[in-house]
Amino acid sequence: MKKIVLALALLGLSMASGAGFLYWRAMSGVPADQVEDAYMTPADRFVDVAGARVRVREEGAADAPVVLLIHGFSHSLETWDGWASELKKTHRVVRYDLLGHGLTGPDAQERYSPEERAAFVGDVLDALGADHAIIAGNSLGGLAAWRFAAENPERVDALILVSPGAYQLNGVKDTPAEIPAAMKAYLMTAPEAGVRASAELIYGDDGKITDSRVATMRDMIRREGNGAAMIKSLEEFTLPDPTQDLARIAAPTLILWGEDDIVIAVEQGRRIEETVSDARMITFPGVGHAAQEEAPAETVAEAIAFIDSVAAPMMDDAE
Repeated sequence: MKKIVLALALLGLSMASGAGFLYWRAMSGVPADQVEDAYMTPADRFVDVAGARVRVREEGAADAPVVLLIHGFSHSLETWDGWASELKKTHRVVRYDLLGHGLTGPDAQERYSPEERAAFVGDVLDALGADHAIIAGNSLGGLAAWRFAAENPERVDALILVSPGAYQLNGVKDTPAEIPAAMKAYLMTAPEAGVRASAELIYGDDGKITDSRVATMRDMIRREGNGAAMIKSLEEFTLPDPTQDLARIAAPTLILWGEDDIVIAVEQGRRIEETVSDARMITFPGVGHAAQEEAPAETVAEAIAFIDSVAAPMMDDAE
């Protein structure tokens, strides 16, 4: 995160020195209905989840086992497109935009802390009538996923973590780190150059970044209210020692990590693997922080193999 902040700080300072009127216009964001018109699909709907209006995308057979996919900070459910296209063949695939992200937009109750995001996973499952699920999460979504699994073992059939947050990082410990002014400016305006720079830090191979993906990332950050919500999220973001909570995870766990992840070092994944009782880790050379997005075919193949291996003994027990 530190490298991202430094890069965005330079971009933010450059941007702030530009025309004040353009900066003011960017600060106002893009109207929600405009972004919704551009990105809502037939598989999307807005669901009342514990008092919040949340964009949910469901694909696959309604009676199939549920796989819940949770995206990372400043991203949206589109980051899982590659996985969903394969998983929906055999599962009910559910994705949602986090509070303060994507088309969901800001939460009136400001439930942005890691603990609140983890509890909200259960609220989403409740709203969709799912008692339990296979849960996968990347980065901030991975942090929410494993915290939910630690607190609710009976609701998590299996856990897939893609470069999740866990251990202390870049000054974030029991208390939040100070947020640079330029980072705040970036989140409030999402200049195209800044979003592209962020994507280049998240990806291991810049050649895989498309103009379309940059445009989507930018539009989701610029949706009115999201920038301020993301700043609030960072202001509440803490990473206390996770060792005891990780050790409570009972679900079979697959950890996927890009070896070129400069946001969260791959060594953190190895610590998680050592701490969770039933976990194994797979790494991907040349891949960065959002492996499910940068290398969808390779990572979803591992996810499917893992899900199949977990499902087999469950079916034997049922018989």
